[in-house]
Amino acid sequence: MTTTATEAAPATIVAPLRVLYFVRFGFALAWAILVALTAAAITPLSATLLVIYPVFDVIAAVVDHRTSRGTRPSTLLYVNMALSILAAIGLAVAAASGGRTVLLVWGLWAITAGAVQLIVGVLRRSLGGQWPMILSGGISVLAGVVFALQSGSASASLVGLAGYATLGGVFFLVSAIRLGRSVTVRERRASDSPS
Repeated sequence: MTTTATEAAPATIVAPLRVLYFVRFGFALAWAILVALTAAAITPLSATLLVIYPVFDVIAAVVDHRTSRGTRPSTLLYVNMALSILAAIGLAVAAASGGRTVLLVWGLWAITAGAVQLIVGVLRRSLGGQWPMILSGGISVLAGVVFALQSGSASASLVGLAGYATLGGVFFLVSAIRLGRSVTVRERRASDSPS
């Protein structure tokens, strides 16, 4: 059987993307647990955790970009990197001002980064397993609006960030599993087609 470059390309993108999604799930879960335990007040530990999340997002976007170089979504990953760097800086500054400012910065980041994730997911539909990423991006936009609105409330709490990260992590897990299935289906089709 002969494979063309276009047939081979998705497999070279899907395998590392799948690993990245599993890593993102594990990170999100661990981060959410730590934030839930420290969310009562902004301490040096909780402030560090707040900054680490977008920094990890930058690292993940760099890995994703290297994996998908040359594809349409790869240029959007630069936008994601810039947004996450700005979020890390903003959260470092906001942590000194209190939870309400943190929620506002986080909300703005969730709205913009969620929109980018949604678009990247739509552009990657042909890889398979992207519906969770599309849903996650849309939910991130909505959650960002909620966080921004909560920042104006006296009862603003950082505990919601743990739930946000957990849900995002679950979407990465589901997408990783679905990507694995899409590779299996492609391999079966390739083996069934005549050489």
